[in-house]
Amino acid sequence: MLDASDAHMPFPILIGDIGGTNARFSILADASAEAVNFPNVRTADFETIDDAIKAGVFAKTTLRPRSTILAVAGPINGDEIPLTNCDWVVRPQTMISGLGIEDVLVVNDFEAQALAISALGSDEREQIGPASGDLMASRAVLGPGTGLGVGGLVHARGSWIPVPGEGGHVDLGPRSKRDLEIFPFIETIEGRVSAEQILCGRGIIHLYRAICTADGLEARYSDPADVTSHALAGTDKVAEETISLFATYLGRLAGDIAMLFMAKGGVYLSGGISQKILPALRKPEFRLAFEDKAPHSHWLRSIPTYVVTHPLAALAGLSFYARAPETFGVSTDGRRWRA
Repeated sequence: MLDASDAHMPFPILIGDIGGTNARFSILADASAEAVNFPNVRTADFETIDDAIKAGVFAKTTLRPRSTILAVAGPINGDEIPLTNCDWVVRPQTMISGLGIEDVLVVNDFEAQALAISALGSDEREQIGPASGDLMASRAVLGPGTGLGVGGLVHARGSWIPVPGEGGHVDLGPRSKRDLEIFPFIETIEGRVSAEQILCGRGIIHLYRAICTADGLEARYSDPADVTSHALAGTDKVAEETISLFATYLGRLAGDIAMLFMAKGGVYLSGGISQKILPALRKPEFRLAFEDKAPHSHWLRSIPTYVVTHPLAALAGLSFYARAPETFGVSTDGRRWRA
């Protein structure tokens, strides 16, 4: 039966962050214990998440979890939960019967990122721009990676309430003269350019190729890591412009999300791409685009922006919740299964 209870989950708790390419796991032995982290698991190497847990966790420890909290990229509706960017399907009932787990909670991957930004330390994030502060106010998180995740963290009645969504699929349009030259060559989805078409790993290549086509040049790279490395090294002008525009468009979207959530507590950039392009995000383009929101630019200038540098932020966020679920407004209705 689906369970809407907010009761504490029994320890030990298996924490899982299931992305499109990698799955990351840790175990909390109890509420005060440090998390035991396990090596990343490539999702393509295992047919099911259950197989990955057996090989990546159970084979490496004698500690057996009684419950699990999983963050997944994809909608959670019913007993079978397909993931957006990999072939796994999470089946909580099968995990209960096959893995001996008593209690399963599945949440959106950006709920986990939102939970993380409730309590990250100053050494687990890097401030971008002059605005600063740790207001107990609503926050937002964006994560360009395999896709583009967006989440909110609303502060109300003394609790942090994570708000999942599909903000990565909002429209992203041209604004400058240069944008109008490039956007006709961006790959579309049924005629529109969503933010995720540019602001993710494959989006870097979409943007790079569009610039090449607009300028009548031959594309030299097909791997986003090549574009990024040449851009940061200053060894390829098209790659440099690609990452500069990527930072600009990310700033525009971050500013939009800040206004949507009234995120006076800050906007956080999570994920591997944000960390890898930190030198580009430190340049003026990101923050100028973030603040360029007339007639509310004065308000945007007061909102801090950060890059999350914690290497396992989603696991940290789920751990915060697992230790003290009563301090968060996480809905478990239709997303919790118990033996």
